[in-house]
Amino acid sequence: MIMKKGLFLSIVLLSGCLSSAAQTGLQASAMKYDESVTYDVYFKWGVIMPRAGEVVLSYYKDRSVSNASSRYRLTFKTSKFFDNFFQMRDTLDTYYDDDNRLIYSRKGSFEGDYYTVDELTFNYSDAYTKIHSLRYTPKRVKIDTTMITTDEISDLLGTLYYLRGIDRFKLSREEGLPITVVIGRSLVKTQFRYQNQSVVERSDAKYNTRYFKIDISDDAFESTKTSAEVWVSDDDNFLPIKIRSKLKIGYAEIHFKHATGLAHPMKCKSE
Repeated sequence: MIMKKGLFLSIVLLSGCLSSAAQTGLQASAMKYDESVTYDVYFKWGVIMPRAGEVVLSYYKDRSVSNASSRYRLTFKTSKFFDNFFQMRDTLDTYYDDDNRLIYSRKGSFEGDYYTVDELTFNYSDAYTKIHSLRYTPKRVKIDTTMITTDEISDLLGTLYYLRGIDRFKLSREEGLPITVVIGRSLVKTQFRYQNQSVVERSDAKYNTRYFKIDISDDAFESTKTSAEVWVSDDDNFLPIKIRSKLKIGYAEIHFKHATGLAHPMKCKSE
């Protein structure tokens, strides 16, 4: 389903401003344990723009998976209005080791009566990264394959964990920050291109942000060049404030709603 795939890519690939690339093991200084951030998701057709659902991102200390020390989680549920068309209940967990490398991720997707699980296991060597990708339903295995790449690599949610760790004071205009994202059997080429400082206005506040364009090589999007845009808080949290993507059918937009447990004061916000 192009619409479903594109919308979910918008939610996570685009929410994307994170911390550490899987192979480099950089520390996520913009985050601390027990952070929780909530977003409203909108989907635009023509002149109408209904609320499509809600995303919650949370970060915890977690050793429930072998060799893991932390977990980053995304949950998404469609609104009552969208439940009439295609109900989505998604949970995506990514686990990191003591060196802050992504070692395992799991995505459970409910679409009405249909349930799918995607699991990715990452193994690193000096020369390459090996990824085992498994997708299954309660009835059968749909994907069971291994891929090898020398690219900077992540899963969907790991892209969020990728950008939030960059030094915003060292950004140059049109500087490209590439990351390859594993989705099923595919290695999706993605690049964040920094543009400038920008102000995002909402009904109750203004936010000083850093503005990025995102190139995504995937058929769910209308084009590869500037498939999406993201505005990230211009403070030490480097938190996604607004995300917008053009899909083959309409647009998806994600807007910051509220947060708890942030590592730093939210200095980007003014009433």
